[in-house]
Amino acid sequence: MIGAGYMTPDQIKQQTREIKQLTTGYFGINVFVPHAFNVSENNIAFANEKLEPIRKQLHIQQPENDKIPQSNDWLHTFHEQIKVIIEEQIPICSFVFGIPSEEIIHALKQHNIILMGTATTVSEAIEIESKGMDIVVVQGSEAGGHRGNFIKGTPESSIGLMSLIPQVVDNVDIPIIAAGGIMDGRGLRASLCLGAQGVQMGTAFITCIESGAHQMYKKAIINATEDQIVLTRAFSGKWARGIENKFISTMKEYEQSLPSFPIQNALTQHIRKTSALQNTTDFMSLWSGQSPRLAKSQHVALLMKSIINDIQE
Repeated sequence: MIGAGYMTPDQIKQQTREIKQLTTGYFGINVFVPHAFNVSENNIAFANEKLEPIRKQLHIQQPENDKIPQSNDWLHTFHEQIKVIIEEQIPICSFVFGIPSEEIIHALKQHNIILMGTATTVSEAIEIESKGMDIVVVQGSEAGGHRGNFIKGTPESSIGLMSLIPQVVDNVDIPIIAAGGIMDGRGLRASLCLGAQGVQMGTAFITCIESGAHQMYKKAIINATEDQIVLTRAFSGKWARGIENKFISTMKEYEQSLPSFPIQNALTQHIRKTSALQNTTDFMSLWSGQSPRLAKSQHVALLMKSIINDIQE
């Protein structure tokens, strides 16, 4: 899967063509469903005031106002991404943060693209099926990174994967893919037992040798314990799960008052990038699921083989 939420249409095109040179097999792409949002100058000023000490520590400037995303721009980029997905004939298209319009679903289906939606509750899974999507990814609260909820808020949508899978299975007919804290064959076996037909894994691949993740990020996951994995909206303005660090603990008392996604995400972008360049994890977003103790530094091939062997045995 290509994680294309922040990619430009040209970047999608380039990566798709690289993948096609490497495999004749199926691959997919994941994009963010945009939502209208308001840009509040007071909100932005508040966030900048709280972020300024961190920027000074990293020796970076406050971003210019023209770098703040606008609702129409985000929507336009999304439609351009969809155009490229159709032009490049990407076999599978996955969505998070909501469901695209009926027009977009129809256009993608006309080109025989398999559609996947992301649900954190039974009601979201039912809605995904009712809109004509082919597969639903059931995201448990254990999952690293951003919450995929779109009907209710994060507290009401934070349901554990093992509770969520069988309830979704009983209420939809489309195939279910389980996501959240799955790191090995045991997680896959448990998911299949409960009625899922596959799994989606993230954190397990971040620490692999071939992963392009920052070395300090990989090391942080491998050295983390399950009680260090927290939910925060300080980085992006949207609740996400990752390893607690200096940035999260510093911003915790303000996070409910910070701008929503994608505004806060834009305001912290240079902080996150500079922290990575300076080889410090203090201000990086260290997204991780709740099973970091199961993470290993190993080749991807070995991870895949061990999962398959687990199932065969």
